[in-house]
Amino acid sequence: MLRELHISNLAVIQDVTVELHGGLNCFTGQTGAGKSLIIGALEILLGLRQPTDMLRKGANEGRVSGVFHIKSENLRQEIANATDLPLEGEPDMLIARRLFESGRSSASINGHPITTAMLKHVGEILVDVHGQHDAQFLLKPANQLAVIDDFGGCADLRRKFSDLYFQRQQLLEQQKELTASRTLRKQQLDLYDFQAKEIDDAQLVAGEHDELQNRHKVLSNLERIKKQATTAYDLLYEDDGAVVARLKSIFAMINELTEFDDAIKPIVLQVREATVSLDDAAFSLRRYSDRLDLDPEELAETSDRLNLLNRLINKYGGSPGTLDDVLAYRAQIGQQLEELRAADQDFSTIGEQITKLEKQLKEIGGQLTKQRAKAADKLMPLVHRQLADLGMKEAKFLVEFQPVGVLEKPEANSQKPVALGDVLKMGASDFATASGFETVEFMIAPNPGQPARPLRRIASGGELSRVMLALKSILAQADRVSVLVFDEIDANVGGRMGTVIGEKLRALSGIHQVLCITHLPQIASFADQHLTIRKAVKGNETSTTVTVMGGEERVRELAEMITGKDVSDTSMAQARELLTLATGHAAPTKSGKTSKKK
Repeated sequence: MLRELHISNLAVIQDVTVELHGGLNCFTGQTGAGKSLIIGALEILLGLRQPTDMLRKGANEGRVSGVFHIKSENLRQEIANATDLPLEGEPDMLIARRLFESGRSSASINGHPITTAMLKHVGEILVDVHGQHDAQFLLKPANQLAVIDDFGGCADLRRKFSDLYFQRQQLLEQQKELTASRTLRKQQLDLYDFQAKEIDDAQLVAGEHDELQNRHKVLSNLERIKKQATTAYDLLYEDDGAVVARLKSIFAMINELTEFDDAIKPIVLQVREATVSLDDAAFSLRRYSDRLDLDPEELAETSDRLNLLNRLINKYGGSPGTLDDVLAYRAQIGQQLEELRAADQDFSTIGEQITKLEKQLKEIGGQLTKQRAKAADKLMPLVHRQLADLGMKEAKFLVEFQPVGVLEKPEANSQKPVALGDVLKMGASDFATASGFETVEFMIAPNPGQPARPLRRIASGGELSRVMLALKSILAQADRVSVLVFDEIDANVGGRMGTVIGEKLRALSGIHQVLCITHLPQIASFADQHLTIRKAVKGNETSTTVTVMGGEERVRELAEMITGKDVSDTSMAQARELLTLATGHAAPTKSGKTSKKK
């Protein structure tokens, strides 16, 4: 509830603090005193109205603040989520808005700055203002659908549908991304398949490139190698004066010298070792030369294989590249091939998941559609009865459903609601919103012969307020806002109807805090707190005051509302009678029981 409203330097208000109670708070006062300014200040505070040219003349800054007492943890959490602010501790919450001469404004909650968008969101959570405009919570089609769901007990089905819807939306995004990349993915898959096959067909072995290069060098120079190896063998062993034979002669010659001088023995040993070593080398050369037989086929095969490896290295090994680089590239594209094939599998799987979700959506959405139809059928006659009590006996209230995605209504001139059973045949497979297969519009035909029009487009503020009051009377238990504000709810109604409206406001005040501006004493007599707004002129300055009426002051205020300034004993008696009658009316509590207002 709103406990306190403070207004400073706003229009004709210099400084006013209004303390409010739970239940029904009625504001009365002469025309032009500033009654609507109080509601306007509340709308400015909550971001529901632009504070254009609202500063008091001569003031540099204006301020509106309100203290809200919020016991509901769910409501506090909803506000915390909307503002990203921690709202822990005391249930009181201070909302403040400052208006500057430059036209700028600032807003805060418990001293923490918030944006205008956040402020408006909080305002829609806390307060529902009913006046001469159509920006109220209940007039928005999206909120009307929520009302139907709350009234019909559809919350669980709607939540299930919404969860399935967003799961499907997420899968559709994934499918869209996969579809957009499908051509490129196919091209990459074909390319990598070709490259992998080309590398695999070569049956590469790590290290073989170096071996092939060495073998090819030998085969390419075989004749020269054989010739020179044979010549070397001959020089070492076969020719006259061969090196080995000469070394043997040298060995024999110096070996004889050891008989004369032991100092030569190491030299003799060296010559002997050299002779043996060269003798072994000569026979190794002979064996090597004997193995060198030219095989043209081996040379061709080696050349072909080496050419293949060089081509693959140039193509896949980078620059400079090696055979190991080619093998690494093959491993890399192998991983990419797995990912590409997995993406194709994902595409197929996502399609199956979407089909499954759509089947579930149709099932849950169909149940939701039927339950909403029952809720609408139940709500319409209840509203008719309420409107009849409020002086709109001939008015027709309709709940019109429109299949999502259908631009033109099937029966544009019909005053009957769209049959929800046909929704699935009318484009519902698009799943265009998370709320279900249909949107809703509350329609009203105030007078016989008039076509039904959307509730948000009703021109008469009085009619609009009474329709809102009728709906609020029915939906009070399910309504989520804590403060209801009615501006000019008594427009164009008489005293008898004022009593009916007062009764309904009193009933609503058992569940919500109600603020009401009224010109009728019949309505004001039902107030739990009666506040009078007066305008005073001192010199060139005009100011507004707000006073709580009680006792004889309240009786006199009601008497003035009955007869004007000339209060008589008769009008005072009539005022007392109104208060006596109003005091005896019972109001429902949140538990659904009734309690006497005192």
